[in-house]
Amino acid sequence: VLGWSRMLANGTLDQTKQAQAIEAIERNAQAQARIVDDILDVARGMSGNVRVELEHVDLVSVAQRSVEAIAPTAVAKQIRVDVRGREPITIAADPNRLQQVVWNLLSNAVKFTPAGGQVTVDVSANDGFAVLTVSDTGVGIPPEFLPYVFDKFRQADASFTRQYGGLGLGLAIARHLIELHGGSIEARSAGEGNGATFVVRLPRSPDAAA
Repeated sequence: VLGWSRMLANGTLDQTKQAQAIEAIERNAQAQARIVDDILDVARGMSGNVRVELEHVDLVSVAQRSVEAIAPTAVAKQIRVDVRGREPITIAADPNRLQQVVWNLLSNAVKFTPAGGQVTVDVSANDGFAVLTVSDTGVGIPPEFLPYVFDKFRQADASFTRQYGGLGLGLAIARHLIELHGGSIEARSAGEGNGATFVVRLPRSPDAAA
């Protein structure tokens, strides 16, 4: 951000480079804002200050809104996103926090899936739980890293930080928020190059969620 803004201020860029500079500044400012939000969420979680306001929420609608939000990035990478589950599945949840979790899972799936890949979102009901599954055909997760995938500031490969960005906080926050709802989240992968699947289970009973 600083580098591009200084070059803009110096007037040394032609029109093409100016457009590139503005795009880079906007992209990195948004990334920085997300990182700050993630750090704040972790700090709130560690101090026990994260609160959820439960109301009746349709998990299918939350998933569809998250897909719409991530669509431009997916289209740019030529990644197909399929949504399965059309019938409403109502649960007791904080809609904003739940949207944060689903968007994070979808954002990761698109981020770690090469161009031309596929992301699948499935919403179903099973044994009193609403189940959200996000699967991708991306880089996968090494077996030795699976037990640590939800730990704060952990990434499977240090090069991920350089190649994909982020601090490794999103999944830690997602797990904390899901647990606050009385649910669980699980990661699965057959290994590197074989994609990844994240399964979220949330109780359909308001009493269980509370």
